[in-house]
Amino acid sequence: MKKLFIFLIFLTFINVMYSCTKNQNAKSYGGTAVLELPKGQKLINVTWKESDLWYLIRPMNVSDTAITYTFAEESSYGVWEGKYIIKEQK
Repeated sequence: MKKLFIFLIFLTFINVMYSCTKNQNAKSYGGTAVLELPKGQKLINVTWKESDLWYLIRPMNVSDTAITYTFAEESSYGVWEGKYIIKEQK
């Protein structure tokens, strides 16, 4: 009975991890997600709205360079910290 209970908990955990979107996984369970912005777009700001990632972009100027940003969480206990890597493309 104990083995069955552990197996069911394991199955539930696996189902939750794989049924979530990359946003939900990175924010709720830790890990890393990557977002590549459309070519020629410059990142201005990024924030969470519940489990959705919202980002503000503008067209790149001639003098702008493509940068890679890391949007990271620092949790109180250091457990399940998520990270979002946002890449610009010139």
